[in-house]
Amino acid sequence: MFNESQSLFEIIVCPKCKQRFSSSETSFLDCVSCGLRFDVVDGIPVLIMEKATSL
Repeated sequence: MFNESQSLFEIIVCPKCKQRFSSSETSFLDCVSCGLRFDVVDGIPVLIMEKATSL
């Protein structure tokens, strides 16, 4: 995920619980701590609570 921007994945956190994401897939980020999945669109994480889905 994020290919050349791997450092971005290392610093972003879940907007709800502030924990690191457990998944680094190319199309989504999973937060096991709060049970939410955030989409990644064109390589950009969509960290908007209203757009998150349940795991």
